[in-house]
Amino acid sequence: MTGLVVHSARKVDADGLVDDFWFVSNEDTIVATGSGTGWHAAAQAPGREVVDAGGHWLTPGFIDLHCHGGGGHPFDDGPEQMLEALATHRAHGTTRSLVSHVANPLASLRESLSIVADIAAADPLVLGSHLEGPFLAVERRGAHDAAFLREPGPEMVEELIGASRGTMRVATIAPELPNALETIGVFIEAGVVVAIGHTAADYDQAARAFEVGARMLTHAFNGMNGIHHRAPGPIVAAFENPEVTLELILDGLHVHPKVAKLAFASAPGRVALVTDAMAAAGASDGDYRLGSLNVTVRNGLAVLSGTSTIAGSTLTQDVALRNAVSLVGLEPTRAVEALTLTPARVLGEDHRFGRLHAGYAADAVILDHEWNVRRVFAAGLPLV
Repeated sequence: MTGLVVHSARKVDADGLVDDFWFVSNEDTIVATGSGTGWHAAAQAPGREVVDAGGHWLTPGFIDLHCHGGGGHPFDDGPEQMLEALATHRAHGTTRSLVSHVANPLASLRESLSIVADIAAADPLVLGSHLEGPFLAVERRGAHDAAFLREPGPEMVEELIGASRGTMRVATIAPELPNALETIGVFIEAGVVVAIGHTAADYDQAARAFEVGARMLTHAFNGMNGIHHRAPGPIVAAFENPEVTLELILDGLHVHPKVAKLAFASAPGRVALVTDAMAAAGASDGDYRLGSLNVTVRNGLAVLSGTSTIAGSTLTQDVALRNAVSLVGLEPTRAVEALTLTPARVLGEDHRFGRLHAGYAADAVILDHEWNVRRVFAAGLPLV
């Protein structure tokens, strides 16, 4: 039997804080938890690694719904680059990931979706794909190449879904595009969670998209109309619908901490922290590519070269957690929930991920008192 015994931790997850916490896993699943000395007998079993957390924070593994690369490696350049980028984020506590795709030629998108399907079949830490482009509004495209944006059509959508072989988990769409509402239905029928984003939609258009089944707002506040007192826009529509989860990039650059605090207050339990990271995450400043576009990174800020347009982030989820606590002022339970149980819930995976509880995946992160990652475990195995 293989597994873990992690003990003497300060556990924090959506269920609350527990001091002197321990858990035991068999293979990839937590089988027992508690506080105190109840872990001693399990530690005698052969094949179990025993880890003393030393009173540090212990959280569930982080889930990232939206990421484009890291460690100097973009997700768009084939399986080797994807794996290297994923390794960077895993070292920062992200134990389950979606691989996100920017707008590219349809043939390239089909190939990328197929590659992710292959990787997901071999690696359970990859939960599938997030198709962010190409069904986006030109005027709100951000760092997506306008040449590759498309109005959705049934045949095109079915081909992309087919290329993913059941591993497309999220698709972003601008709901004001022709055929968008019908397309939302096609995605939902295929089991894909629909997000609205990179959109010029007003409040009514966004609310209608949520009514027909869209369940996410891609990187709230970015790539969309903001909140105006006479034009509430898609953000307020998302606040009002209790079934909608809002992605939030909490790097202190994409969204001001005070605005982030407003989002958490307006949609409690429905804000999912994401990185939207590009290749420079976990790497150095310099020149990079995001899809077909050139990106310049200076002082950790990624912009399309020669412009002021933000092009993804250089964020990792451990920094997002630290910012949620230190910049936004969230209680640790709420901050941790936003990158564990909340993203698991929107994927329909909250029965497996997002809690340190018996029956859940043995995904866990040990962090010091300043929220720096010390150890990472995924599916019962040490990553860091």
